[in-house]
Parts: sequence; structure tokens; C-alpha cells
Amino acid sequence: MATATATAARTTGAAPRKGRVQGAVLGVVAWLAGLVFVMPLLWMVLTSFHSETDAATNPPSVAASLTLDGYREFFGLTGGASPWPALINSLTASLVSTLLTLLLALPAAYALSIRPVKKWTDVLFFFLSTKMLPLVAALLPIYLFAKNTGLLDNIWMLVILYTAMNLPIAVWMMQSFLAEVPVAIIEAAQIDGARLPTVLGRVVAPIALPGIAATALICFIFSWNELMFARVLTGVVAETAPVFLTTFITSQGLFLAKVCAASLVISLPVLAAGFAAQDKLVQGLSLGAVK
Repeated sequence: MATATATAARTTGAAPRKGRVQGAVLGVVAWLAGLVFVMPLLWMVLTSFHSETDAATNPPSVAASLTLDGYREFFGLTGGASPWPALINSLTASLVSTLLTLLLALPAAYALSIRPVKKWTDVLFFFLSTKMLPLVAALLPIYLFAKNTGLLDNIWMLVILYTAMNLPIAVWMMQSFLAEVPVAIIEAAQIDGARLPTVLGRVVAPIALPGIAATALICFIFSWNELMFARVLTGVVAETAPVFLTTFITSQGLFLAKVCAASLVISLPVLAAGFAAQDKLVQGLSLGAVK
């Protein structure tokens, strides 16, 4: 009896130690994985403060002297083109297209979740299937359409295009978020005489705000980072920030430091938006995870 009791005590004491060891190992693995993902960003930041000669050395010169020449060239302080028109174009296209996407996706997601239509799963699959089309396949038809309608090098062409590109994923995301809204609250509002716009704006939207914020952030990131259509459909007037970044890459001379500086500056709006909305993003992405 005493032997059995001692064995049970040893087993009971070993379980917490084993759990602590596993937790420590998982923590170390998580930190290593985080470092692997963040190292390219840290290296880009360091390289942006090096001169072109130091940035192009092989192996890289980590302890080289620091300079702001790359940022001076990016902001046009050395006689180059100014990045502000391209940044303003990217901001305009991203913000306006995100707003239009949310305005169109909210009623559609409401119809598919709170007031479901027949075969709503087939509707969602159709929305997602539009994202399976290779972008290159749609490039020529869209270019010809923009050319024939006089929308080449026009920022509103990008706004329309980004809205159409982000709408399927926005409807798909918001459908799962709106499915968590209690139907009883909506029915109570309708009994009080609230019409659909009032229900969407004053009842559904505040409850699903974290999900809407997560959807808006995803759409903003997709629009801000888009390069291929912006490269083909714009020239000078509607040039976006990613297109402006490609102008630093030349066949002659060194350009690594100023490309890293430009990449860092162009990434800042997305990083700032993600940091500002991180609490809403976590809440939104966790909606519907637990039933």
C-alpha cells in the first residue's frame, strides 16, 4: 500500500514538471520562429541605413557606417522624383476601395448570414471561386477596357478594380462575423420600426465592429500592396507607391540601400494600421471560433 502511494506521488509530481518542460520548449520554438520571420525586416532596416557600396558587399557588412543617403534619394532630396504623389495615390485607392468594399459587403453578408438565402453556401463558394482566377488571365481584358473607356492612368480605375478584387473575400469574412449577431436583437429593432439601413448601421455594425475592422484591414493591405495591375494600368498621374518603388531598380549602378529605404517607408502605413487595429483584428478573427 505504501509503495503504491509513493509511486502515485512520484507520478503526480512528474506530470507538472513534464508540462513545464514542454511549455519551455514550445516557448523557445515560438521565439525562434518569430526571429526567423522578423529577421528579413530587421535586415532591411539595417541595410536602408548603409551606403550603396556597403549594402552591396558580399558577405554583408553588418558593422558598416550608417547614413541617411537612401532616404534622401527616396524623398527626392538629391534631385530625384518626389514619392508624395505616389503615396497619396496609394492612400486614396486603398481607403476609397476599402470603404466601398465594406458598404457593398455588409448588406451581402447580412443576407447570407442573418437572413440566409437558399443555397447560401453555393453563393459563398461562387464568391471565393472568383479569387481562383489567375490575375494574369484578366490583365489583357481589363487593360483593353481601361483603354477604350479612357481610364488608363486614372486612379478611379484602380479604385473600381480593387473594390471588385476585395469584395469576394470581404463578403466571405463578414458572413462568418455577422452570423454571431443575435437574431433576437435584430427582431427587437424591427418591432420598434427600424428599417434595414437602420438595422445595419445602428444594430448590426456596432456588434460586428471587430469583424468589420479585421475585414477593412485585410482589404486595405491587399489594395496597398497590389502591384501588377497598377504597373500596367498607370503611368505618371495615377502611379502608386509599389510602382514608384520599382523605379529604383535599374540595370546599371547600385540600388539596394535606397530600395530597402523605400520599402521600409512604403510599409509604414500598413504596419501603423495593423498596430492601431490589432485589438479589433484579434477580436474579429476570433469571432466564430468557439460555438
